[in-house]
Amino acid sequence: MRKIITLAVCALLAACSPKPEHHAEYTLTYASPYPPTHPFSKADIAWMKHVEQASGGRIAFKPFWSGALISSSMSISEIRHGLADIGLITPIYTRGGVHLQRTQAGFYGGVNTMEQQVAVYDCLAARFPQYNQELAGLHVLAVQAGNFPGLITRDKPVHTLADLKGLRLRAQTDSIDTLRALGADPVNMPMADVYSALAKGVIDGVVAPADTIKSLHFAEVAHHYTTLRLSRGGYPARAMSDLAWRRLPADLQKLLADSKPWWEAQLNTQNAHAEQAGFDFAHAHHVEVIPLPAADQARFDDLYNRFALSQARDLSRFGIDGEPVFRAAQSLIAHGTANCAAPSKEPAR
Repeated sequence: MRKIITLAVCALLAACSPKPEHHAEYTLTYASPYPPTHPFSKADIAWMKHVEQASGGRIAFKPFWSGALISSSMSISEIRHGLADIGLITPIYTRGGVHLQRTQAGFYGGVNTMEQQVAVYDCLAARFPQYNQELAGLHVLAVQAGNFPGLITRDKPVHTLADLKGLRLRAQTDSIDTLRALGADPVNMPMADVYSALAKGVIDGVVAPADTIKSLHFAEVAHHYTTLRLSRGGYPARAMSDLAWRRLPADLQKLLADSKPWWEAQLNTQNAHAEQAGFDFAHAHHVEVIPLPAADQARFDDLYNRFALSQARDLSRFGIDGEPVFRAAQSLIAHGTANCAAPSKEPAR
């Protein structure tokens, strides 16, 4: 009887004990220079949950945030060499080895939506082998679009392009020539240094999207936001090392490849929410939002495209024929991306 009671107690304890934890077949590391609260990271977390569920638990992720594993400037090399299996990459800020990837982001003058940014990039990458050659050793899992930058200024409001004259502005490389032609004094500096530069009056303003009014606390050091719309392009922003890719079976490789549009949609949604939050924060904290006249925007777009063509031609010093890429981008923006493989219809200039 005592033996029967003992067995019954053991069986009861076993039933009440927690079930053994399920272990995924493949645990992939994910690395980002951003904290988990950043809009980009929120999209990344949603994607990871989506893949874990879609794989039936066969894939799990171990994320590393806030630059704990990779840097912004070296992320392509770091992912390529397996420092993390998957990570956020920034070819638009990488100086060496990705000259076309970095420059092509300025070829999208006239683009209207984040969805169009991604669609045009995908068409260009399919048409021009140099895109993928520069990313050898990587599998692109998501192309990132983004909110269109405007102009945030410290003290002087910008109502027209004429007001740019004499302003010292932090700007991305693709817009520096255009701003200089309009009389501004553009400089390039890491975004992490902009807040202190604005606070000290080292710069008068920054080319940045509205979400930074809140996310980077620019409302504390700047008082005006002008809706000068700088066109920007999509770029590959999430990638997996070929080393990690080859460890997965074909069905899980397909799952990751097929999840690309899902991840991109999450990034677009988070970007849109962040932009609206930035505008709401601006109104609540007395940051003046100034619409730029349509004629001035059209003039800016024309100058921007002229300099983009010059930058495309300048790629020849790296042995890259950039002009056909620029013309193809403009054709896709003008005529749509339904026929990605079609040759450019852009007339010569």
